[in-house]
Amino acid sequence: MIRKLFLALAFSSICLIAPAGTASAFQGATAGKCSDCHTLTKEEVGKALNLERYKAQVKDIRMSPVKGLWEIELTQDDKVFIVYMDFSKKYLVEGRFTSLEKIKESESLKKVDLKKIPLENAVVMGNPKAEKKIIIFDDPDCPYCAKLHDEVKKILAKRNDVAFYIKMYPLAIHPEAYEKSKAIVCNKSAKLLNDAFTGKKLPKAECETQELDNNIKLAEDLGLRGTPALVFPDGRLLPGYVPSEAILGLLDNPQ
Repeated sequence: MIRKLFLALAFSSICLIAPAGTASAFQGATAGKCSDCHTLTKEEVGKALNLERYKAQVKDIRMSPVKGLWEIELTQDDKVFIVYMDFSKKYLVEGRFTSLEKIKESESLKKVDLKKIPLENAVVMGNPKAEKKIIIFDDPDCPYCAKLHDEVKKILAKRNDVAFYIKMYPLAIHPEAYEKSKAIVCNKSAKLLNDAFTGKKLPKAECETQELDNNIKLAEDLGLRGTPALVFPDGRLLPGYVPSEAILGLLDNPQ
């Protein structure tokens, strides 16, 4: 079960901005080093990602573990995050890559201390009195958070013993995510969360809150490097999107 789950995670948790297979840079194989034919400068990255507007900088550019992509290390204030760009310079890839060898070597999930995750300001989906609680760190502009959101609704349609507590975690790479998250948190609104994932415009936040900054710091302390991320009732941390069947399998079979 857990091997199948991790395989699904490895292939599905990568957030592609464009449909898979559309970038010609991924097609075919060539001899020699990729850097012999492909180059990418910090100036090109800055212009393509509009980094000046977001006061971000390129710290490093290197070949990614996956052929056809550059791995770009960005900094914004004291935050560091990784994105990927394909060799055609037309597609941005967000997320992480998991080595299949590492999957073979380990079948356990990291555990976090649930006491470190306050839930009083979380957005609740499902019955707050439900016996089983799953925490999700979400970004309203993350495509795979939106996919996971649909899986959550499937679970809630058939299980009344499960509730989801959503901690808004806007990533720096999504410049509009912070204000959207603030509007959702101010209203503790699952409806606004759903609106964000379906592309609807959200109202301006009507409160001042430290919740988002606290969540960002918390995510860093927990070792989260992206969204979505799920925390199960026993503290197991599952990064990335997985289908509802896998979520329930982990929930109902803690071992």
